[in-house]
Amino acid sequence: MWNGESREYRKARRKLLKAEVALRAKSEAVAALRRSLPDGGAPREDYVFAAAPDGKAVRLSQLFARGKPSLLLYNFMFAPGRNPCPMCTSILDGLDGQALHAGQRVNFAVVAKASPAELAAFAAQRGWRNLRLLSSGTNRYNRDYGAEGEDGSQWPMAHVWTKRNGEVRHFWASELFTHKDADWPNHPRHVDTLWPLWNLFDLTPEGRGKDWYPKLAY
Repeated sequence: MWNGESREYRKARRKLLKAEVALRAKSEAVAALRRSLPDGGAPREDYVFAAAPDGKAVRLSQLFARGKPSLLLYNFMFAPGRNPCPMCTSILDGLDGQALHAGQRVNFAVVAKASPAELAAFAAQRGWRNLRLLSSGTNRYNRDYGAEGEDGSQWPMAHVWTKRNGEVRHFWASELFTHKDADWPNHPRHVDTLWPLWNLFDLTPEGRGKDWYPKLAY
């Protein structure tokens, strides 16, 4: 098809194309299964977060705009007085650019244990303009929903909540992070669907590699 390619290349490419078609169909089937989930459990409480930068209190139930019944919350590994996670930062660098687009259909916010002031300062440093940043420093949301260990260590998690007829329910979480069968050599890749960086690398001969990870500065 393309100038200069060999028959051997085209044969291999056709084989790969069939696999790509099958993968797309499988991805769409998995997305359909996800959409068909019944409502999950009610939240343990109507968690109160502190919004960055002003610390204004906002409850979980108040994060739903009229006409948007779905809420996606991403747990950012950023503890008070600590450096934020470079991996999470890489994800959020990309999502900041997509937040206005996503906001046309869904509610989206980022939750971290860091204080509102720390979140605001880091957002300014990164040039984030569109992310809704919430501190969970005074509630148990992270601990209750898989984003904090017993020793206080922070973990990345994505959760989807719904609100219908005034009732908030849990819908989905990136449970692949802790699933016993998620035994990839380096990482369970539980939020790849939110993180285009690795999929970009997957298009190249070098792939993702084994020892490179995003940094806070280069």
